[in-house]
Amino acid sequence: MVFESLFSHSQQQPDRLAVIDEQGRHSYQKVAALASGLAAHFSSQTQRSHIGLLLPPGLGSVASFYGALLAGKTVVPINYLLGDREISHIITDSGIDTIVTIPFFIGRLSGMPINLVDLTKINQLSSDTAGSPLPHPSPADIAVLLYTSGTSGLPKGVLLTYNNLESVVSAAIQHAGLQPTHTFLGIIPLFHSFGITTMLGAVRLGAPTVYLARFSPVATLNAIREHRPSLIFGIPSMYNALLRMKDIKPEDFSGVYATVSGGEPLPATLREAFLQRFGIPLYEGYGLTETCAVIAMNTPLASKPGTVGKLLPGTEARFMDDVGVPVAQGEAGEIWLRGPMIMKGYHNLPAETAASLTADGFFKTGDLGTIDSDGFLRISGRKKDLIIVSGEKVYPREIEEVLARHPAVGEVAVLGKKDAGRGEVVVAFVMPREGSAPSVEELRGFARNEGLAQWKIPRDIFIVPDLPRSPTGKVLRRELAKQLA
Repeated sequence: MVFESLFSHSQQQPDRLAVIDEQGRHSYQKVAALASGLAAHFSSQTQRSHIGLLLPPGLGSVASFYGALLAGKTVVPINYLLGDREISHIITDSGIDTIVTIPFFIGRLSGMPINLVDLTKINQLSSDTAGSPLPHPSPADIAVLLYTSGTSGLPKGVLLTYNNLESVVSAAIQHAGLQPTHTFLGIIPLFHSFGITTMLGAVRLGAPTVYLARFSPVATLNAIREHRPSLIFGIPSMYNALLRMKDIKPEDFSGVYATVSGGEPLPATLREAFLQRFGIPLYEGYGLTETCAVIAMNTPLASKPGTVGKLLPGTEARFMDDVGVPVAQGEAGEIWLRGPMIMKGYHNLPAETAASLTADGFFKTGDLGTIDSDGFLRISGRKKDLIIVSGEKVYPREIEEVLARHPAVGEVAVLGKKDAGRGEVVVAFVMPREGSAPSVEELRGFARNEGLAQWKIPRDIFIVPDLPRSPTGKVLRRELAKQLA
């Protein structure tokens, strides 16, 4: 199961480098020994089946994750970027009474009825792993209870089994051709499914991972220059921040096997600018918390820009209309996915689980897309964001991509507004690039010249200093909809 690779590497290659963080360089033997010591400590701290982790990326979070599993606990990673209301909800909903954390975050938990384990006071705790028996959970047992970022309300707990995690890691390694000789750069927090699968993949391979406690463009560039990672995983806003740096050079990415983008749609303008400046592609992938972060991905082995790549081995997709009937080939439909990495369900939400999972095991993603004859998946947008103008379908992402090509546009979000005559009309919120001030008529004219049909050109364009975002950087369309209402 998930933790076996850690102990196999620690016994066969004890000095092999596992983690590089702000505290130094740590071997697989050290990580395994700390995880074993923490497992015993966690077992003495709580009898409940779940344990919370409120930790920055690094040795402590990796060892705590594996230590919790060794103790027979379900890991509940807590997003420290969430507000107090959301964190309180996660604590209550998950039923945890113990959280592993560090002093920096303890203030976030003041007044809550919770037992705190200060990792800084026990981080020298270790245990001899030689001959220690490993637990044998069932593949269907819950390894991680991971809460969504709450872009549409309070976070939902997603139940991820041992088999889910094992399956996605094995399939992703095969799909992307990853090797033990790679060095991972971990800039995605470990409260995110993307970060968790990256950590698990590196440990499965016995590869080292460079962790940053928090993302900053300067720290990321320094890590790239010092440690020369061959695999970089990030979200588009992180790559955009690197692109804006003046002193970063193409040679900084020499030796990089793959620079992977996920977590949110990758704008075509960013993909093209990154390739033009640095000479390396951004490989876009696709997944959700409910699919253990990744279920399709472009890779150096097979890539088509503008798509999110091919499905991972062992997975399949259907494309369905509003009543659950397959759409015609090439027509966009809701993406239904089936594979061993699909979640078991939502915690404490049986009705939502039943609505999301079909009887034959397909997960209804809520995303719209198509798959081409070569097997590459293309995402049109979220089903709930589809705009219907006088009976015609408008995909916000298409308009966003067009407006984003304007040199004065930094970021754009498109949504529909109710209209008595047409049902809905298109509205755009535009955040200009620094030092730019595009006019509404200039942007409308640009969209027209780029070939957008008249009914797709935004009726209203609002120039705004910033867009409302979730803690992970995603644009909160519901907040923009409230402004329109």
